[in-house]
Amino acid sequence: MFKLSNVRRPRFSLKSFLWGSLGGSAGVMAVILGVGIYIVETLIRPKRLATFALYTFSPFELGIPAEDVTFPSLHDDHQVNGWYVPYPGATTTIIVSPGYRGSRSDVLGLCALLWKAGHNVLVFEYYGHGTVVGMPVTLGYREINDFLGAVAYAKGRSPDTRLGAVGYSMGAAVSIMGTARSPEIEALVADSAFATHRRVVEFAVHRTLHLPFIIFDWVTDLMLWLRAGYHFHQVEPLRDIGRIAPRPVMIIHGMKDTIVDPHDAPLLYQAANEPKELWLLQDVEHCGAYFFDRAEYMRRVIAFFDLYLKQQPPVEQDSAGEPATEPIKGPHPLSEAS
Repeated sequence: MFKLSNVRRPRFSLKSFLWGSLGGSAGVMAVILGVGIYIVETLIRPKRLATFALYTFSPFELGIPAEDVTFPSLHDDHQVNGWYVPYPGATTTIIVSPGYRGSRSDVLGLCALLWKAGHNVLVFEYYGHGTVVGMPVTLGYREINDFLGAVAYAKGRSPDTRLGAVGYSMGAAVSIMGTARSPEIEALVADSAFATHRRVVEFAVHRTLHLPFIIFDWVTDLMLWLRAGYHFHQVEPLRDIGRIAPRPVMIIHGMKDTIVDPHDAPLLYQAANEPKELWLLQDVEHCGAYFFDRAEYMRRVIAFFDLYLKQQPPVEQDSAGEPATEPIKGPHPLSEAS
């Protein structure tokens, strides 16, 4: 008969337990580190231009008198590509910027309609995101220098016109931060903007891995600093949008967005000061509002710019030429691009 007393019981070994725990912890840390590296490398990885990528619509197909232009970014370390479309006798210029890894042709339809409404239009693409590829990019940290370069070019090109801006996705987030630093911009439309860099990465991780981002937060931020030279907190439109007032902001967002958390739009709206507008579309994906209802989209955008750039007088500025608002505080996102 088998007796329990004959069974040899293993002895507890503190040393084995500690080594096992350390091995398990090391494995978990390796996974966390690997995910953090993957997030950052995916974010900043240079884009490869497909053979057919340049075979797209241009101003030629739409019959608008656009000029190919280049202008320096804020620090004059590279040239930014764009189209400038002058309208005879225009009193306004609208600066249009696409999103992450987007090109100027992506927003050409909107540009043509803004031009037909009587505006000069400057549309550009962020360096490394559009037709110029092969270099690392960021999610707004260095791109803001391109936006501020566009503001300088538009003002230099037509000094007497009043400036507005339209941005999409990352371009909308950058436009918020750039407008907060550019008193020349008197009205802003932000379509599908993210509230903070951290939130858009968190949203992507949650949708992809179905895990809380807090697990990867610190290591992703560290890798972002080591690989790209900045931290999450240095790209926060949510912090800057309240400093745009008394200049107006229109926020547009689709509530079916799978790229940027749709709840970012109400957050931005709440942080903005008057005058402000919020247009949420229930069954619309990322940057899809224009395509969902082109006529209504253009009616709202054109009416917004007509009201604030053509009908109402310019925002009162102080003696230094700055808007009569509180100065920007906190970390400044500008950097010299490497």
